[in-house]
Amino acid sequence: MATATALKPAASKQLPPPNADFFQFADMLSDEERAVVKKVRDYMETKVAPIINKHWVEDSFPFELLPSYKELNIAGLGINGYGCPGGSPVLFALVALEIARTDVSFCTFHGVHTGLAMNSIYLAGTEEQKQKWLPPMARMEKVGCFALTEPLVGSGTGAGLTTTAKREGDTWILNGQKRWIGNAPWCDISIVWARDVADDQVKGFIVENKTTPGFSVEKMQNKIALKVVQNGQITLTDCRVSDANRLQGGKGTFRDPALVLRGTRHGVGWEITGAQMGAYENALKYAQERLQFGKPIGSFQLVQDLLAKMLANIVACQCMLFRSVQLEAEGKLTDAQAAIVKAFCTSKARETVAWARELMGGNGILVDYNVARFFADAEAIYSYEGTYQMQNLIVGKAITGFSAFV
Repeated sequence: MATATALKPAASKQLPPPNADFFQFADMLSDEERAVVKKVRDYMETKVAPIINKHWVEDSFPFELLPSYKELNIAGLGINGYGCPGGSPVLFALVALEIARTDVSFCTFHGVHTGLAMNSIYLAGTEEQKQKWLPPMARMEKVGCFALTEPLVGSGTGAGLTTTAKREGDTWILNGQKRWIGNAPWCDISIVWARDVADDQVKGFIVENKTTPGFSVEKMQNKIALKVVQNGQITLTDCRVSDANRLQGGKGTFRDPALVLRGTRHGVGWEITGAQMGAYENALKYAQERLQFGKPIGSFQLVQDLLAKMLANIVACQCMLFRSVQLEAEGKLTDAQAAIVKAFCTSKARETVAWARELMGGNGILVDYNVARFFADAEAIYSYEGTYQMQNLIVGKAITGFSAFV
């Protein structure tokens, strides 16, 4: 937090409270949805915000928050049945936005567990697998991760996975490595995607991290972004997985992880827009309180120009996101639409958080003032779940009819 010597009360008059919902999108929620979002916001502001800077600096995850996080009942949000809370795509999106508004790393933890791991089972699993795994995951008795990216394979996962799966009777033998896997160093199950050596198709497997021989994971070190998220490098060495743990309710091809990623890709847009909102609101509060030349810096033209540009970016992203979530609810969201959302929102976020840091001057690089976290974390989100350039090529193929992929 800012020190008393750094910031002073700007004036005796009442100033507008920082609010990044300039076009009042919250009014589009039902009373029930608004209550859930408020519950999440209160939790993030009272439980997470006071301790998150310390954990970010120390590269540690706030495990002490897991018991209270469970009580929010938002694991499995958007999934109907199986002990999950259900809810509309709009509610799922607004909850992600609220979490990211305080901390992007905590939102990534939530999104990996719910949006990637649980949805992989929900979308590609059998009824028996859903009944077995989703209820304990909704209760946070089991936490999951999504293992697709590899040390030498990022954007090329659709055609170039090197992790292999070989069937021997009712058992599959997995070999390979996965990298940048959020939650992996400590979670209970991994959704591992591997290429079947028999038919060259990508298949998904539920791997129980702590009891499966041949499974090991090493925490990645020295990150400059998303430092609270515990990313891991998974090594699979003749890792034996029962056929009962193969995801058998989907296509058994790369279409399965691609379907999961379609939803989470535009969900990343909500996450990064939440980060923009957090950076903007912290910068605005700072501008209202910080005195230079005897006046609050928020009264200066150049500072107001920065704030207005930041807010315009946020509103543009919010408008695109709300339309995309309407399309998702109607079952109409395409890969290209999800891609353009991810590309646009993450690119605008880089501008927004940079302007927020700029507005704060030297204090902008101190974690104590909160904006530095958003500034660094935006760099990771710009790249994960598909780089900016790859998203644009997905859009390019859709609008020209030509594929520019190698």
